[in-house]
Amino acid sequence: MKFRPCIDLRNGQVVQIVGGTLSDKTQDSLITNFESARTPAQFAQMYQADQLFGGHVIALGPGNTQSALEALQAFPGGLQMGGGIHPENAHTFLDAGASHVIVTSYVFSKGRMDMDKLNTLVNAVGKKRLVLDLSCRKRDGQFWIVTDRWQNFTEMAVTPATIGHLSAFCDEFLIHGVDVEGKMQGIQEELVTLLGEHSPIPATYAGGAGHFSDLDRVKDLGQGRVDLTIGSALDIFGGTIPYQEVVAWHKTQK
Repeated sequence: MKFRPCIDLRNGQVVQIVGGTLSDKTQDSLITNFESARTPAQFAQMYQADQLFGGHVIALGPGNTQSALEALQAFPGGLQMGGGIHPENAHTFLDAGASHVIVTSYVFSKGRMDMDKLNTLVNAVGKKRLVLDLSCRKRDGQFWIVTDRWQNFTEMAVTPATIGHLSAFCDEFLIHGVDVEGKMQGIQEELVTLLGEHSPIPATYAGGAGHFSDLDRVKDLGQGRVDLTIGSALDIFGGTIPYQEVVAWHKTQK
């Protein structure tokens, strides 16, 4: 198990938000936990110095391309890029230094997985450089993949069958527990357990971590096979979990 860092971008700045409050229609509902004076590139350089590979840069809407490119260039091969990715722009970020691109919305049409689009994407970037984002919200006892800044439910649930099928098309999964994202009130244990039991490829869980002990909790529930992203709860993002202690923990893992 590994700790995966993050750089979430809004209007070119590094932020931490409550994920479920994102909206295309209005900014009034968006709850922001933190805005940093540090540049995205400075965060990337810090992660590089601490040898934290496989973190993700996420563009939360438009106006983030230049900041994202600067972060990727600051840590070549060390970060993945997500947010508005499609076959026409993917190589802009890969060429800038992204190890992978992260995609959700592009491969869904009207709530359904569009296999033609998925195959087009795989052909454009290669399976080994693609991360599928299965970020989800719970409804009627299941975790349903959500798209378009986590606003719209799809018709695809995160199930053992879904995980097994989609693993043939990508190198990793990234899964935000959207209902708890940014709230620091606890991880979605059922989701972590599902990923640990059924994902045949690397999977990273994000959402709700609020205590240092969540690292060991995810390691236990995920059988050591699910990585964890901590955002708002870290002291570098205004929280209480010491970033340097997380880095030290990370370095003790296999």
